[in-house]
Amino acid sequence: MAKYDREEVLKYHQGGKVAVRLPKALKTKDDLCLAYTPGVAHAVKEIAAKPESVYDVTAKSNLVGVVSDGTAILGLGDLGAAASIPVMEGKAVLFKSFGDVDAWPVPLACCRKDGKDVGKTDPERVIAAVKALAPQYGGINLEDIAAPACFEIEERLDAELDIPVFHDDQWGTAVISLSGVMNYAKLAGKKMSELKIVMNGAGAAGIRICEMCKAAGVTDVTMCDTKGVITAERTDLNPFKAKHAVKGMLGKTLKDALVGADVFIGVSAANVLKAEDVAKMSEFPAIFAMANPDPEITPDEAAKGLVGRKFVMVTGRSDYPNQINNVLGFPYLFRGALDVRATTINKEMKVAAANALANLAQQPVPDDVKALYPSETLEFGVGYIIPKPFDRRLFVEVSYAVAEAAVKTGVARAKVDLAAYRKDLEKRNAER
Repeated sequence: MAKYDREEVLKYHQGGKVAVRLPKALKTKDDLCLAYTPGVAHAVKEIAAKPESVYDVTAKSNLVGVVSDGTAILGLGDLGAAASIPVMEGKAVLFKSFGDVDAWPVPLACCRKDGKDVGKTDPERVIAAVKALAPQYGGINLEDIAAPACFEIEERLDAELDIPVFHDDQWGTAVISLSGVMNYAKLAGKKMSELKIVMNGAGAAGIRICEMCKAAGVTDVTMCDTKGVITAERTDLNPFKAKHAVKGMLGKTLKDALVGADVFIGVSAANVLKAEDVAKMSEFPAIFAMANPDPEITPDEAAKGLVGRKFVMVTGRSDYPNQINNVLGFPYLFRGALDVRATTINKEMKVAAANALANLAQQPVPDDVKALYPSETLEFGVGYIIPKPFDRRLFVEVSYAVAEAAVKTGVARAKVDLAAYRKDLEKRNAER
């Protein structure tokens, strides 16, 4: 049997991957009266009188809605809301397994401009639907919604709701990528402001990676799309691309831009680069080739162009070192945000998460984590600049960093003793 073949995967998915877990017992007449009528009336009246108590007497405080219209499912494209459910269920599993966050799939049908199950997203319909269901949730994770609609949807919902709204396809990859860039800079002995970065791919992930790098101090970023370098002279740019356009490179290609670059970041298509292209980069380059399932350039091909030179190689695949895996981010971004009842996940919280990830990769790796990766040397260096998903320290370090940033930037509604909160995270982590 081939590993992960169709029949085995479908067998695994039989009956779905999520179910309701009841945290309170219902075994006696008194239990029934407490859970439902007549007792539940007290909880209803409490919320009506004090709206903020909804966080105390319902599941809202630890519940995230995983919302998709199915327009950009993984690398499969627009297959509709129902087809998105296995991915949304999987996301809910990851939320619970890694961040101890309860999450539930929310596939949205009929949120298209023509009212059908496939076709262009109607941002207004998605926004209206999410706002209507938001009272149940402490946060909204948007997933697999195609660009450019995803930008407007996230920005509007984040502004109009008083709970965190986070599009993981935009920001998750960006947070993890930034942590890798930070650690590359450390290995290269350079400040973030000294890096020259070239990016290929200007969709949801590419735009946000660019923004995160700039938020962390990078000033020299050249973005490319299928037509070449995104320059201010081009007349075919949407507002999101135009914001990051450069001057003086009209007609230049990705390969032109790569000359002398320190970092290549790809969120585009397979095999767009060859060995001779990366050979023109700086003496010690970093190559973030994150197209899935096949990267912009394979590690073997990159090595051919960089013979005798040290370089960092990053991909989105688990069978290569330095995998950009969003599970390093979203469970803990929401864990920290939910714990302090943040109204948003702002840029400072995202940068804090990236810093925490980068710092953790510099620390000695526990033996139990090393045992899961016997073929890799998990010591900070070119082959290990990003933590592994099964490193349980992520629960404490990233969640705390996010919560601390929320408190310091004034978006946390809960009064939090940060020292006590860190101890609580450590205790919860030990009990999981």
